[in-house]
Amino acid sequence: MDTLPFNLIDKQEHIETAARALKAIAHPLRLKILCVLGGQEACVQEIVDAVGTSQSNISQHLAILREKGVLLTRKDANRVFYRVGDQRTLQLVSLMREVFCGEKG
Repeated sequence: MDTLPFNLIDKQEHIETAARALKAIAHPLRLKILCVLGGQEACVQEIVDAVGTSQSNISQHLAILREKGVLLTRKDANRVFYRVGDQRTLQLVSLMREVFCGEKG
């Protein structure tokens, strides 16, 4: 077997963890949320305004991303701010854009 210039996943538990995270970001609305957030943090209303759907819909998708460890939160008074937990997630989104959309970042 040829050796690849990068490391692939070799443990079943890691495959399952990665698959759960990919499933979390695979929904078009959740992917859009990641793109809207980028390297910034935003409260729910800012995300709603940028994405253009209802607050309840956004909140459900934010909960999924948070539950899977994709997003982190910070509470300030009665507002919750969301941000991408690991900037490599954004690198993954950028790479998906290059591979699947034919656009370089």
